[in-house]
Amino acid sequence: MWYNGVAKNTINHVKKGCFVMNQYTKLAGLLKREILHFSKKICKGIGKPEQRLVSNLLYGIAESGSCHLSKISRALKEQISLKKTIERLSRGLRDFSEEDSQCLLDNQAQMLKAETNDHTVYIVDGSDVTKPHSEKLEGLAIVRDGSTGELEKGYFTLEIAALTAKSKTPLPVYDRVYSAAEKDFVSEDAEVLRGLRYLSATVGNKGIRTMDRGYDALVYYEYFLRNHEKFIIRATKNRSVRYKDETVNIMAVANRFKGKYRLDFQDKKGKTISCKTTFIPVSLPKYPNTPINLVAVYGFGKEPMLLLTNLKSEDTRLANTITKVYLMRWRIEEYFRFKKQQYAWEGFRVRSLNAIRTLHRILTLLAGLIGTLSEKRDESLFVMELIAVSKRIYPPKQSKAARKFLHYALGDAIFTILRRTTAGIAHFLAPPKPSPQLSLF
Repeated sequence: MWYNGVAKNTINHVKKGCFVMNQYTKLAGLLKREILHFSKKICKGIGKPEQRLVSNLLYGIAESGSCHLSKISRALKEQISLKKTIERLSRGLRDFSEEDSQCLLDNQAQMLKAETNDHTVYIVDGSDVTKPHSEKLEGLAIVRDGSTGELEKGYFTLEIAALTAKSKTPLPVYDRVYSAAEKDFVSEDAEVLRGLRYLSATVGNKGIRTMDRGYDALVYYEYFLRNHEKFIIRATKNRSVRYKDETVNIMAVANRFKGKYRLDFQDKKGKTISCKTTFIPVSLPKYPNTPINLVAVYGFGKEPMLLLTNLKSEDTRLANTITKVYLMRWRIEEYFRFKKQQYAWEGFRVRSLNAIRTLHRILTLLAGLIGTLSEKRDESLFVMELIAVSKRIYPPKQSKAARKFLHYALGDAIFTILRRTTAGIAHFLAPPKPSPQLSLF
């Protein structure tokens, strides 16, 4: 009983395959409590006004499906003028302290420890947010739009996500919005190292760091080797390596082989691709006595895909395993796209850089909550009902259901359920009224 089959098999909750109104009311109540319970855990250690702000934003973004403050304010349905609600949210985002924001991130990282282990894959990747028509936003810089390849005004983002063991769902560990126009900006490498240091402080040297070829730089290899952290980095074809006591181009080394192990996998469109992989011991020219390994993947494109790693094993399947781990990196691309499309992240209307960072962090936390719900797809009737409410056109085959990216389905379900409500969460956050019953004590 999984996916849309829930709607047909749960006869106590469903009428003719569709959820009746009282079921939506029940699910809305459960959703509100889930959001507030999550908010309470991540807000541990910050003040009550900040806790209220985080709860309101989490709920408002979830119900409105937008990061636009006016839409969030409408979703809250407060008994005051809409203008006052917008001003309160805007002021709260602007004045949210860096210490409180860090506290949110630390609490989220502590919650994720239950979902991670020594073999967890941590994906490190950057994205962008473009605001081509904005003039007054603080710290606007020039970024390359990842969708069009054009240079636009906007901001950079760096995120680190952990993939769960069961469904490979990305759960956020670290996020930061930054700008090259900031007064204390040093470099992109400095921002990435800041995120890596936070990851090291949070999980130690556990897990595998996975990075794209945009991070094929000596500074990252040195960091991982110095801290004894396992990594997989896709190398560019102009990198030099030490092979058989000679410094040669990495592509020249890969072209000496044709692939020893076969690997079949499906791409994002479901097309089966057959590749061959090989395992080549190499080292970096600056560190000739520190062995690392080159995994060359043939058949993935016109040229071999080159992966540098310090993972070691006597198992002959290691080359295929490393390739599969790296290909999981596409999960964070889906995660980026989800935040931009489902919640219109690039449509925010706050000006200060601190407000932008705070809003992005709260959106990231909401995505983390949805990811946590997604991980319970096979064990929680509540999550099954949410998926059924989303009414997917093409439910996945049972063989692929375990790793289906369900963020869109859950996001649609939350939006569908909460928009039917006539009240927000103000009554949940209000202090309890004193009882009129006389007390004898």
